[in-house]
Amino acid sequence: MKSTFLKVLATIALGASFALPAAQAQDKPLKVGVTGGPHAEIFEVVKQEAAKQGLNIQIIEFSDYVQPNVALAAGDLDANSYQHQPYLDNANADRGYKLVSIAKTVIFPMGVYSKKVKSLTDLKEGARIGLPNDPTNGGRALLLLQGQGLIKVNPTAGLKATPLDVVENPKKIRFIELDAAQLPRSLDDTDASVINTNFAMQAGLNPKSDSLVQEAGDSPYANVLVVREKDKARPEFAKLVAAYHSQAVKDFIAKKYKDSVVAAW
Repeated sequence: MKSTFLKVLATIALGASFALPAAQAQDKPLKVGVTGGPHAEIFEVVKQEAAKQGLNIQIIEFSDYVQPNVALAAGDLDANSYQHQPYLDNANADRGYKLVSIAKTVIFPMGVYSKKVKSLTDLKEGARIGLPNDPTNGGRALLLLQGQGLIKVNPTAGLKATPLDVVENPKKIRFIELDAAQLPRSLDDTDASVINTNFAMQAGLNPKSDSLVQEAGDSPYANVLVVREKDKARPEFAKLVAAYHSQAVKDFIAKKYKDSVVAAW
């Protein structure tokens, strides 16, 4: 009888030892990489909404556009939220990542900023304009300048246009390619710079009042929530998308950023 009792206790103890890691796995936070500024601020609200569904999120902040995808592909993150679809497509093609978007998040209309001129028409011949040095945002910046009549870009270049694809440049503008996060600091040295809204706001610039021009609100560069392709069916990602697409997050974006950041869902 005593022997049977001890065996039962041993079985219960063994079962508990195997159950513990499973319980710990459920409590393990979902690691989400973001860039500083609006992406990080929005995700603080997403985190609160996700917690209501029992989803624990750990926000990890990055200062550039490269490392969040490196970390996600390496398995150091579960998801990231900072890039638009053309950037993701380019990263997958160039680096062989197998990353996919699972939801649209927000649109940050790109703008042109300057400490030297009040209007793009005031730019003199040989003016220096700063551009993001990554392929998709650089092309995006050139298309914005083309829309303002400053240059013409070879239409075959598409979204990946570079300064080499500029076929008409009547003001002989010189393009200075810099890391996107460094562009706000370039304003003392350039005549104008084309800056992503998240980095402009992080540097204390107001996209509505400080930019000379901005992209139209129907920009195709919607940001996306990204995961590894093999993991896209994980049930917690459905909760993550639901938290991001909640009314609370949409209201926060509208109140906090006005028209500088636009919900894309």
